[in-house]
Amino acid sequence: MIAEKDAVRQDVNQTLVKFCDNGALLAEHRAAGVCGIPVKPWCIYQIKIGTGLPYNQNLLRQAASAPLMNERKTTGLPDKIYGDILNRILDGEYKEGERLPTEHALAERFATSRPTVREALARLRADGIIMTRHGSGTTVARRPDPDVRRFAPLETLSDIRRCYEFRIVTEAGAAEQAALKAEADDIDAIQHAWDQLERIIETRGIGAQDDFMFHLAVARASKNPFFITVMSFIEEQILFSMNLSRNLSLVKTVERQRLVQAEHMAVLEAIRRKDGPAAGKAMRAHLENALERMFGS
Repeated sequence: MIAEKDAVRQDVNQTLVKFCDNGALLAEHRAAGVCGIPVKPWCIYQIKIGTGLPYNQNLLRQAASAPLMNERKTTGLPDKIYGDILNRILDGEYKEGERLPTEHALAERFATSRPTVREALARLRADGIIMTRHGSGTTVARRPDPDVRRFAPLETLSDIRRCYEFRIVTEAGAAEQAALKAEADDIDAIQHAWDQLERIIETRGIGAQDDFMFHLAVARASKNPFFITVMSFIEEQILFSMNLSRNLSLVKTVERQRLVQAEHMAVLEAIRRKDGPAAGKAMRAHLENALERMFGS
């Protein structure tokens, strides 16, 4: 039994290797390690899972091997059906509230089986784009911003949505903790990141990296290394979705960019007031609004 426990403990402390930007963690954390994570600037860091934490080796392996959103490739007919229907919704052929063709009609159009069609429809349903009601068939629930096709492959939209849904939960918590624990230097760092975004608007730039630094500054201000580590781990996914979101804002109006900045300022001001619930609410509203602007009401 002892030998078995030692084997499990050794297995639990196996490392998961990922790339990390040296600016993602506080200097003292890089030196000492965070949550058992020794960090080396601009190189590979190793994530060690503590023996007292719940651990699922398969999930870690999946996370390590999962493709980035911008690397996703279409894998078969369900992806093509998904893209075709979504394109028709974006083009206005299928309008909000209107019924889609039946599964049988779609199966005939694509010369495939109904289970294959159902797979594509299930993905559209999970993305909130269509909805199915008993007796009413399948209808279009919302129309994403048609401009998304200019900046990202349609097959990445599902992952982008999941990324935002994850961030809504985690970053709202980080903002609330930041309001309770941020020191003067932390607030200055968030303000500096906000000022950088102001300059981006003035120069008509994209500013995805600057946007990320604002959110990372909030995570750092929480004084909780888990929030910082999560942000670092999915940095490329966050940047991909931020680049899409900010490109969409850039092709709209300056007022839309100002609205996003006002949402950032609401987070900053709540942290400055040390109002935890307001900071969490402001961050949640900001990310939910970003999702709304991209995917529609």
